[in-house]
Amino acid sequence: MFADLCYFPVQSVQLSFVFLVLPCLVLGYLGQAAYLMENHADAGQAFFSSVPSGAFWPTFLIANLAALIASRTMTTATFSCIKQSTALGCFPRLKIVHTSRKFMGQIYIPVLNWFLLAVSLVLVCTISSIDEIGNAYGIAELGVMMMTTILVTLVMLLIWQIHIVIVLTFVVFFLGLELIFFSSVLGSVADGSWIILVLAVIMFFMMYVWNYGSKLKYETEVKQKLSMDLMRELGSNLGTIRAPGIGLLYNELVKGIPGVFGHFLTTLPAIHSMIIFVSIKYVPVSVVPQSERFLFRRVCPKSYHIFRCIARYGYKDVRKENHQTFEQLLIESLEKFIRREAQERSLESDGDDDSDSEEGNSDSRVLIAPNGSVYSLGIPLLADHKDTKKLTLEASTSEEVTPALDAEQSLESELSFIHKAKESGVVYLLGHGDIRARKDSWFIKKLVINYFYAFLRRNCRRGITTLTVPHSHMMQVGMTYMV
Repeated sequence: MFADLCYFPVQSVQLSFVFLVLPCLVLGYLGQAAYLMENHADAGQAFFSSVPSGAFWPTFLIANLAALIASRTMTTATFSCIKQSTALGCFPRLKIVHTSRKFMGQIYIPVLNWFLLAVSLVLVCTISSIDEIGNAYGIAELGVMMMTTILVTLVMLLIWQIHIVIVLTFVVFFLGLELIFFSSVLGSVADGSWIILVLAVIMFFMMYVWNYGSKLKYETEVKQKLSMDLMRELGSNLGTIRAPGIGLLYNELVKGIPGVFGHFLTTLPAIHSMIIFVSIKYVPVSVVPQSERFLFRRVCPKSYHIFRCIARYGYKDVRKENHQTFEQLLIESLEKFIRREAQERSLESDGDDDSDSEEGNSDSRVLIAPNGSVYSLGIPLLADHKDTKKLTLEASTSEEVTPALDAEQSLESELSFIHKAKESGVVYLLGHGDIRARKDSWFIKKLVINYFYAFLRRNCRRGITTLTVPHSHMMQVGMTYMV
């Protein structure tokens, strides 16, 4: 378990288990079994009773150290499971602190740590005897063993592709043995085992409700995206007044125009002259360089001044950066994107005669997909805008001087427009989407969506936690989706 969490190399764990842990376990269990064969009435204290009197205190010390290691293993594994469940959309977002720049698995979740402390204290204070704790531990341990056998069986079938006869033999032997032990533990459900079953049901219900509600919300947002035909009908003014300034609209969608933007248009009498849809995503690297943090693409024609930005953060990036620093980096990256886009268009219009020139400048080019996405993290940025103009003018023939000058003037005009919009101010437009069950929905669906999922969503960690934005620069519009 510690090897999976990147605390120790896999080989060291394998060697220590085979040559140290396994022999100790075998000797310990054989000693207890031999003692119980002679002393049937002393089953409650078989471990310490089977130890010779002279070795009691060393064994007691080792047992306490083992308990500390087991506690550490449990909390660390719980952190890892919750983090993976959150990444799969099966658990509400929590604050996760990464304690290592080298390994992703070394994490700490403060809320969950306090929750485990509170639950442990409550269980220890309320359970009347140590036998109930043992029964709860037994059913939990057997449940883990059976789940491990089932998962190993799937690995043998899908990944290792072992012969079906060997797989069936493995399942019948190990799972059959575990089911026999599990059936014996079920008789003690009323004597402490119910605690584990209740906790498992609560966790399963919470994860199911969050996954079900999040999936419905995302599917509804995708269905209610604004179409490009509607945007063309509205025109470049979007059917309202374009006020000076930049509006950063935060949304989880990375493709299309979110429906909450239409809610902004119908609610507000004016919209900013430049709109940027910002989506924050976390990538599995420790730190994303600031020069590579933002990916841009155009959403509408150039006259609309609407862009999409994907802000990428690593798991060790500082997520409480000043909003002014964030705005400055975003505007600089947008300008570089526009320059790269202009350079790409000029190179595409050069023709076959300039193929050598394109190969000679391949280091300064970027690969822009048809949807505007950039594929690589390590894409060289264009260092100087003057080099771009020089390359464009040298590649043009005498008959193409006028189009090149028009393209240059268009580029300068758009860059000037961005600077003016920046000077007018940046406003953070936060669309707070919520879901409610329709009136004709089943009672269970209304209960799950309107109460349980709503409670989890109100108390989970906000998705936009990367900036410290003053309230004077923030505007929030709520929108309710009927599902």
